[in-house]
Amino acid sequence: GSGGSRDPRFPGPRLKPLPRHCWHHGRMSRRAAKPASATLFAPPAGMSPLAERMRPRELDEIVGQERLLGPGTALRRAIEAGHMHSMILWGPPGCGKTTLALLLARYADAEFESMSAVLCGLPEVREAVARAQARADAGRRTVLFIDEVHRFNRVQQDAFLPHVERGTLILVGATTENPSFELNSALLSRCRVHVMDAVPAAAIEAALRRALDDSGHGLGDRGLVVDQATLGEIARAADGDVRRGLTLLEIAADLAREGRIDAATLAQVLADRSRRFDKGGEQFYDQISALHKSVRSSDPDAALYWFTRMLDGGCDPHYLARRLVRMAIEDVGLADPRALSLAVDAWEAWDRLGSPEGDLALAEVAIYLALAPRSNAAYVAFGAAHGDVREHGTQPVPMALRNAPTRLMKELGYGQGYQYDHGIEGGVALTQQCLPEILRDRSYYQPAEQGLEIRLREKLDALRAARVAARAAAGARQGDQGP
Repeated sequence: GSGGSRDPRFPGPRLKPLPRHCWHHGRMSRRAAKPASATLFAPPAGMSPLAERMRPRELDEIVGQERLLGPGTALRRAIEAGHMHSMILWGPPGCGKTTLALLLARYADAEFESMSAVLCGLPEVREAVARAQARADAGRRTVLFIDEVHRFNRVQQDAFLPHVERGTLILVGATTENPSFELNSALLSRCRVHVMDAVPAAAIEAALRRALDDSGHGLGDRGLVVDQATLGEIARAADGDVRRGLTLLEIAADLAREGRIDAATLAQVLADRSRRFDKGGEQFYDQISALHKSVRSSDPDAALYWFTRMLDGGCDPHYLARRLVRMAIEDVGLADPRALSLAVDAWEAWDRLGSPEGDLALAEVAIYLALAPRSNAAYVAFGAAHGDVREHGTQPVPMALRNAPTRLMKELGYGQGYQYDHGIEGGVALTQQCLPEILRDRSYYQPAEQGLEIRLREKLDALRAARVAARAAAGARQGDQGP
C-alpha cells in the first residue's frame, strides 16, 4: 500500500504505520512525525533494546521451537513455500510469537501490519481491514498481527470473521492465554492454533552467546568476557523467556567492570528476579491444580515445591490458605479430622505473623496434608445427598421428627411417635425413620479404609446392621398383631 515504510530488519514486506496509540514496535505515523521529534521518539537502531536488535531474521535463528519450526515440520514447510493461513500463536512471553509473525510476512512477501489489542479498538480494526481489502484488490496480501488478541471482546473478534474467511487478510493472533477459554469459537474455527513452548535454558544460552558474538546488532564490539557458568545462570533466570534473557544480559553488560560480567555483576542483575507466574491465567490454575493433586497423591515433596512456586510468583497467601483448608475438607476429610483444624490454625497464624514467618505455617500444612490418611467419602456422600435434594424436591419431614410447640400442631400429629434416643437402651432408637419416606434406608456415607474412618466404618456397619434387624423385628411384631 502507498505510504508504507519498510522495516529495516527485513528486506521483504513493507510495514504500514498505525495510529500512534496502536504502535506495537514504536513506529510513528509519517503524518505525525516531524524531523525534530524523530530524534526524540525514534531512536537509531543502535539505541534499540538488545532484544529488539537481536530479533531473528531467519527461521533458523528462532530458538527453542524445534517441535513447531524444526526442519521438515508442516508449519516450516508452509512458511518457506509462502503458503499462509490465519493462525493463533499460543505461548508464554518471549517465546517468539511476534518474530514468527514477522517472518511469516517476509517469506510470503506480504504487507505486515501490527496492532495491540490492549491499545486498539473497533475503529482501528476496521481501518486495518479496509487497508487489507485495498491491497487484496491490487493483488497483494496482508498479514495482520494482533498482539494480546485475547484482550479483544466478542464484537471486536467477530469483526475479523468475514475477512478471514474470504482471505482478505491473514490474521495472526498472539496470546499467552488458553484460546479455548478466551477466543470465540467462530474465530477459532477459522484459524489454526499453534502452541509455542517456553524456551529451554540451553536454547536461551545459545541466543545469549549469539548476542555476545554479533558485532553488527549485538554486543560483539564491546569485548565482554562472560564465562559459561555465568551465561547459564542468566539463561536459567530468564525462565523460558528469550527477551527477558537478552534484557538481563544487556543490563549485566552495562554494569560490567572492565568488560567482565562476573558473579558480583550477576548478583546485582538478578537481585529481584521472579519466576513466570500469571495470577489470573492458565499458569496460575495449572500450578494450584498441581499442588492439589500432589497432596492427593501423597507426595509431600511435590506439594511443597508447588506451594513454594506459587508463593515465589506472588500468589496471595490467603488464597493458598483457603485452598489448603479445602484440601483438608475434600481430600483428607474424616480420615484425619485434625487436618482441618491444622489448616485453619495455620491460616490464623499467617494472619498474625504475616510473611515470611507465616509462610512456614502454611508450608507445614501442605506437607501434613500430603502425608495424612485421605478419604473423600464425606465429599462423595454430600454430593449424593445433594443429588437427591435436587431430584426429589421438597420432601416432607417425618411427622415423628417435627417440632410441636403448639396445641394445634400436637393435634395434627406433629412429634407423635418420636423416640428420645437418650432414654432408650443403647442410646439409639434403631426403629426410628429419620429420612423422608421416599428415601427410606438410603445410605450416603461409606467410610474408607483410611485413618479414623476405619473405626467410623466399624461403628457405622454395626449401627446399620442393628437398624435392619430392629426394623425387621418390629415389622414381624406388627404382622403378629394383625390389623
